[in-house]
Amino acid sequence: MPRYFILNKPFNMVSQFVSTHAVRLLGDIDFTFPEGTHAIGRLDNESEGLLLLTTDKKVTRLIFLGEQPHKRTYLVMVQNEMSDETLQKLKTGIPIRIKGGEYHTAVPTGIEIIKDPLALYAFASDRREQYPHTWLLITLTEGKYHQVRKMVLAVRHRCLRLIRLSMEQLTIEGIAPGTVKELSEKEFYTGARISKRS
Repeated sequence: MPRYFILNKPFNMVSQFVSTHAVRLLGDIDFTFPEGTHAIGRLDNESEGLLLLTTDKKVTRLIFLGEQPHKRTYLVMVQNEMSDETLQKLKTGIPIRIKGGEYHTAVPTGIEIIKDPLALYAFASDRREQYPHTWLLITLTEGKYHQVRKMVLAVRHRCLRLIRLSMEQLTIEGIAPGTVKELSEKEFYTGARISKRS
């Protein structure tokens, strides 16, 4: 019987169980995952938040190769205060370089400046907030490599923190960093908006 999990991945951990490098791994989480568990998509070492894991081998294909695009929402802290003009540039689309050296125009489904990040994520408090910064809420349906970081850097704002809050209706709400929540098959498929028949 397949099993399904949400992990609130902490900072400084890679999204895999095995590595040839001396890095923190998913196996270092205080949770016993069943054999055959794998991450669906990844978050890089410095990114935090929602990471889906499962023993269901079909899920990655259903989510990433299906006809229905899947919304992912990120809470992003960037260096310096962002102007309305710069925000508008991000809304209309930013060319970013992707694998192979080609350029892709990244257009978010939604983007807004957030004044109270703690209202969205209880663990958003950050010591760097004493310096000029901006919190953004960004929703995408595409997932190019390091897309969010590249988008904000293209408008001269370095990404300081990147937290994936949700994918469709699956969220890390109420799940502390480093903590796992197990879902039933129905909860997972309904929340991810995928059909087993896809």
